[in-house]
Amino acid sequence: MARSSTTADVDPDAADGEWEYRPIDIPGDVSRVTAAVRLAIQAEFGGWELSRVRLYPGGVRKVTLRRKRSTRMLPEISF
Repeated sequence: MARSSTTADVDPDAADGEWEYRPIDIPGDVSRVTAAVRLAIQAEFGGWELSRVRLYPGGVRKVTLRRKRSTRMLPEISF
């Protein structure tokens, strides 16, 4: 799962009020189960929750995660 540099809806690591957002592009060759496990890991260890999922032709998924802003820094997980 690669982190997107830009998306049409949300800037990378943008913050809006009490929420911060992270866009993620999931390639079409990644199975649904694998994508779900990766997103569950983000949720469990990074405090992220699912905000939006868009499915595009070719199977590419554009996912937007969000979490409440915090003063403490959490480690970043990348794939």
